[in-house]
Amino acid sequence: MKIAAYEVRPDEKPVIEGLCKKYGIDLISTPANLDKTTANMAAGCDGVTTLGQSDYCNEVLDELKGYGVQVLASRCVGYNHMNCDYARSLGFRLCNGAYAPNGVAEYTVMAILMCIRKFKKALYNTNDNDFTLKGKMGRELRTMTVGVMGTGKIGFTIIKCLSGFGCRIIANDVYENDAVRAYAEYVDLDTLYRESDIITIHTPLLPETTGMIDREAIAKMKDGVVFIDNARGELMDIDAVTEAVESGKFGALFMDAFPGETGIIHVPHDEDIIRTPGMPYFKLKYLRSFVNVYHTPHMAFFTEEAAEQMAECGVNSIYEILTEGKSKHEIPC
Repeated sequence: MKIAAYEVRPDEKPVIEGLCKKYGIDLISTPANLDKTTANMAAGCDGVTTLGQSDYCNEVLDELKGYGVQVLASRCVGYNHMNCDYARSLGFRLCNGAYAPNGVAEYTVMAILMCIRKFKKALYNTNDNDFTLKGKMGRELRTMTVGVMGTGKIGFTIIKCLSGFGCRIIANDVYENDAVRAYAEYVDLDTLYRESDIITIHTPLLPETTGMIDREAIAKMKDGVVFIDNARGELMDIDAVTEAVESGKFGALFMDAFPGETGIIHVPHDEDIIRTPGMPYFKLKYLRSFVNVYHTPHMAFFTEEAAEQMAECGVNSIYEILTEGKSKHEIPC
């Protein structure tokens, strides 16, 4: 058995190498993305594993099929980048990663607290030797209503974490989870928009959810609402969100994801911020100029525990399908 592992970070390398040694798997490992220029590295491999920045275009998938690759395993939970329909039409078995939701949940609670305590302004002012309290008065979470959009594993864990603060929690999901009701009240989306002081979104990125945070949705929200997106940037209509920041409709915005970030995040771009075409730098740079806007490079998931679990999934799912014919990490059709 032979596996090609792409986008291998330094923290993943020993985990992936250790599992391949344990299972007797030949390994091709590279930090490079899978794309048209690197697909040939998978020649003779039975499986390929990547993170979320690789290019699963039709041409790449055709090439992998020609090399005899049978299993494609994303080490990320999200698999929108995997061109699933075309991959399945070629006969590939597809898997995605899994990791405990605690890292993203804790990061989201941190984001909420940073926003309502105006941490960016406090940090910037203090770094400039401005030790006044002007513009730094915050809110106490126990007095606020938090709306959680999406109550899957991450959303539910966030709700449980928030319950200790004594705030009112309301939630919305197409599929309601009875366990959530011990901590939060399910409401329709319009009610969540209307009554929430803070909204955090954790819905999957689907055709029907793409751009759902648009002008119409924002108009239904409270003036001064705090909005958190630690899920997928494409859930937001970024022009509508920018207008909400400009007008003060959003009291604060925290983004660990940004539309069009694929191919940009997790690599340095400090030297090409101006000259590289096609990158959403200008909108992003403009938004970041606001003292109430926070942006981080899609790192909410990034803990020691989660990184190890993701690397394990990448190898284990391929090994399980090739030796047992099934894996709990296989993406359902």
